[in-house]
Amino acid sequence: MNVRSVLLCLLSLCWLAVASPAFAQTGSAACEPTKLAQKYPSLVDKVIKIGADPQTPPYVVRDNADLNVVRGISADMAAAAMKCAGIKYEWFLGAWSGMLPALNGGQIDLFWDDLYYTPERAKAVNYVVYMRAASGALISAKSAGAFKDFDSLCGHPVAVGVGMVEVALVDKQSQKCVDEKKPGITKIFFPDLASGTRLIQNNRADAMMYDLGLVGSLVKESPQTYARGFSILSGQTLGVAVSKHNPDLQKAVAEALRILQANGEQKAIFARYGVDPMMQIPVEIREE
Repeated sequence: MNVRSVLLCLLSLCWLAVASPAFAQTGSAACEPTKLAQKYPSLVDKVIKIGADPQTPPYVVRDNADLNVVRGISADMAAAAMKCAGIKYEWFLGAWSGMLPALNGGQIDLFWDDLYYTPERAKAVNYVVYMRAASGALISAKSAGAFKDFDSLCGHPVAVGVGMVEVALVDKQSQKCVDEKKPGITKIFFPDLASGTRLIQNNRADAMMYDLGLVGSLVKESPQTYARGFSILSGQTLGVAVSKHNPDLQKAVAEALRILQANGEQKAIFARYGVDPMMQIPVEIREE
């Protein structure tokens, strides 16, 4: 082989490494659903129960054509990961606030639905994180333009979900308001999304702080009812909660998600629901 041929070969290999995420990040990594018994024998013939709230768009919602089917960012990621690993699964649907207790009580095996990582939660469950998080202010369409930043909420009633990370964000901002000699923020707690949006519709709250993806989804679906006030990159991450007593499932989910990132499927799912692909972060297992 002459020098020119060698150079062309090297250039071809370089191009392949750049053009193929799977090659660049994981070498020959690929989904191997038929090797479940070899990799994770404890999961063979087991049907994994995945907990989610079907009223959390764009993460998990019921399909209008078939209410027994769920779709969304989390639903599609879960389905792709389970298929990649060769794991049988079924959905366990209910109120979002009841899913962590259900996981800890052994009623479900995974909680996969717009779940932010916090050290406190990680004391009870393990996490596999794979995307960034941001918070947004949902406001009435009639108030569009009235709330352009967090400071503008001083002295206003703000709705926050029970157990959500936005509670801490609102507490911090309220203290900032007080320190600046302004009225603090009045928190109004709600247990689920429907209750939170009713607070806006009934003018009981001037803003509802919630996950940015969901806020954007609500505004897109009902622009005559809602508007987005502002957004905050919270520095938080989202992922899947796994029981601390199921290490095989945790490893299987993490491996599958790494493959979905390497082959571009995660970004394709994000694009399907209008989520910025930059919200993807490298898969990481977090344990406390």
